[in-house]
Amino acid sequence: MRRHELTDQKWELLAPLIPRAATGRPRVSDRQVIDGMVYKIRTGISWRDLPERYGPWQTVYTRFRRYALDGVFTRALQQLQACADAVGDIDWLVQIDSTIVRAHQHAAATGRKGGPTGRTNRNDHALGRSRGGLTTKVHLACDGKGRPLAVLVTPGQRHDSICARPLLERIRVPRTGRGRPRCRPDQVIADKAYSSRGFRAYLRKRGIGHTIPEKTDQQRHRHNRGSRGGRPPAFDRQIYRQRNIVERCFNRLKGFRGIATRYEKTATSYEAAVTLASFLLWARSV
Repeated sequence: MRRHELTDQKWELLAPLIPRAATGRPRVSDRQVIDGMVYKIRTGISWRDLPERYGPWQTVYTRFRRYALDGVFTRALQQLQACADAVGDIDWLVQIDSTIVRAHQHAAATGRKGGPTGRTNRNDHALGRSRGGLTTKVHLACDGKGRPLAVLVTPGQRHDSICARPLLERIRVPRTGRGRPRCRPDQVIADKAYSSRGFRAYLRKRGIGHTIPEKTDQQRHRHNRGSRGGRPPAFDRQIYRQRNIVERCFNRLKGFRGIATRYEKTATSYEAAVTLASFLLWARSV
């Protein structure tokens, strides 16, 4: 086994979930191709620069794109989460946060001559423009042990509070036996960016406890209204101290150079790369 390649344990977890063609000519080994994908997101190199030991780069890229569109890596991640939840290994004290990722200039060439110009169906490819250039924002929900539960990719200028609900609704841990997937955390920890009456009401409606500090202007507005301002939201400082776990999770994800800087042109491919990196983080702890 070479550096940046799957161990035998990780391959045993992923191999049963890789789709295989029943007929057709012999193809490049699945493990060889997956190792090429992992090497690519680990080092951040171009697809064309993949070492020859992984086979033709076109084959590695084509399968990566196919797996991204089919949701193969998402199902693999959910399978690991299901096995962990079955033995009670998931800490449902969930933390949410986001991080900005600079998009490389090669990731900006997503337009196609004669293609659609609207912004529906993710035609923006989760690329936002600001004074700093093109950026993408990665929203993450992780468990109390710092392992990713759900990932959402948006343009860099999208506010955290807008994406809080879609992010939590992506948490879906299947059961190994009968029963519905688990989608509801015991408690959510978030920073001031998620402090809003609408989001707190959403969490209360779902029966989810939350620890979110109140913004200064919201405190001032509540005080100015006097008795009509209502009670201050509950806030547990001891629980909030655990919020650094999601920051450490981001730190491990950005150890993948292909995640720390976005090189993928489409949002689907970049989100699949983040999901594959999340699978590798989970595989370390299983």
